[in-house]
Amino acid sequence: MTADKKSPAACLIGWPAAHSRSPLIHRYWLRTLGIEGGYVIEAVPPDEFKDFVLRLSLRGFVGANVTIPHKEQALALSKPDARAKAVGAANTLFYADGELCSTNTDVEGFIDNLDASAPGWDKVEEALVLGAGGSARAIVFGLVERGIKTVHLANRTLERAQTLAALYGARVNPVGWDKVGELLPRAGLLVNTTSLGMHGQPRLEIDVSLLPATAVVADNVYVPLQTELLAAAKARGLKTADGLGMLLHQAVRGFELWFGRRPQVTPELRALVEADLRQA
Repeated sequence: MTADKKSPAACLIGWPAAHSRSPLIHRYWLRTLGIEGGYVIEAVPPDEFKDFVLRLSLRGFVGANVTIPHKEQALALSKPDARAKAVGAANTLFYADGELCSTNTDVEGFIDNLDASAPGWDKVEEALVLGAGGSARAIVFGLVERGIKTVHLANRTLERAQTLAALYGARVNPVGWDKVGELLPRAGLLVNTTSLGMHGQPRLEIDVSLLPATAVVADNVYVPLQTELLAAAKARGLKTADGLGMLLHQAVRGFELWFGRRPQVTPELRALVEADLRQA
């Protein structure tokens, strides 16, 4: 599909991509801000991605979101900013002075969601991050950038945690999964970046009773909307930040780069996406 050249349009590029809620989010903002524009899904297989991206503007697009499996290739085909370089992947493409540029908005999506959901969270000295995949890279970068003194990074394969930790220096401490229990009492912030607890995936076995009474718990999973981890944390009276909040906040800067207006994450938008998720 080629976008209508009469008004600015962005797209989501993925393979597959049909499951994405990005069109719902961006079309809501276009509508509420009164902007004549569009946002569509483009399912592009890996062997066609380079040609598609290098002709993005010719197809009528002012930019794009990029999802699995294209994030690393998007980085290589564009001029990345510091965040995209640090994370090693790009999820947002845009043009600046006619040049195709890229960034990674997962960092601010996570941090801005924490700021909105648990103000003051960054007073903690130690954080515990579960998982060492792509989203963990963005989250660890964001925590280090925000000034958290120690980030413990736990993964079932210790070598993966060590490789990721090496990118960010001595403040990131890689540990095996067997160390999680003894680190929980020290963790002012617990973050799940794994798929554990997601619908159709194994449970995340974590004893939140071991966390400090002032701890904050964040879960990247948003299907289900409230994971067992978040439910247990709320039952203890802990502050929480969910995966849907991160999804909404990570979309803000891309929209601003493409359409020139900074949108807001509102209760109405969240309710709209929640309703769509429940119907899935």
